Amino acid sequence: MRRALFLEAAAMMLTLAAGPALAQRGVAMEKKLYCWEQNGQRTCSDTLPQEAIGRARDEISARSGMVIGSVERALTADERASQALAQAEQRARAMQEETRRRTDQAMLSSYQNEAELRRVFNESINMAENNIKTARYNANSLRTSLSLLLARAGASELEGRPVPEKTRTDIQRQQSELRSQLRLLQGLEQQRIALDADITNTLARYRDLKNVQSAN
Repeated sequence: MRRALFLEAAAMMLTLAAGPALAQRGVAMEKKLYCWEQNGQRTCSDTLPQEAIGRARDEISARSGMVIGSVERALTADERASQALAQAEQRARAMQEETRRRTDQAMLSSYQNEAELRRVFNESINMAENNIKTARYNANSLRTSLSLLLARAGASELEGRPVPEKTRTDIQRQQSELRSQLRLLQGLEQQRIALDADITNTLARYRDLKNVQSAN
């Protein structure tokens, strides 16, 4: 075992040592010329200087004079950022298209007709409207409670008595809760409007898919 390892290592050392000699004889390497644009002129050299590393260049065989390779110029930081953004947007579009394709397939396989699809939408509509009703009821309850607290505080002031600390605290709390509830109600109402738009678009898409399916 040790002898085999020794012979393998020796063979590798001989190969490495012979590399430069073979390259000089043109066996392992082919000499190249590098040509690039610099200051509006075509410049060629058998070595690539540091200032030319980032430039676009051609690699030419010194033996045949033929172009055997080319290197694009290095991108600037802004160009790299733009390229990365474009690639990310392309991947996002591809993912969206794949998601849409799968959604279309699932919709066609899950619902045999438009009536079945509408039943599902009606459930979503009922849930959205119930949420709106609950939020509106809570907002009205808070508004009524706040009105009573404000009336109590106003009566104290009219009678020349200071408003109790607890009443002031309750008023601030009720005002904050009412503002939060009104924001929630507004968000639910906007979602309800968006749901109608989604339903309209989805039904139109379903009809188109069904027509294509029937045509095929």
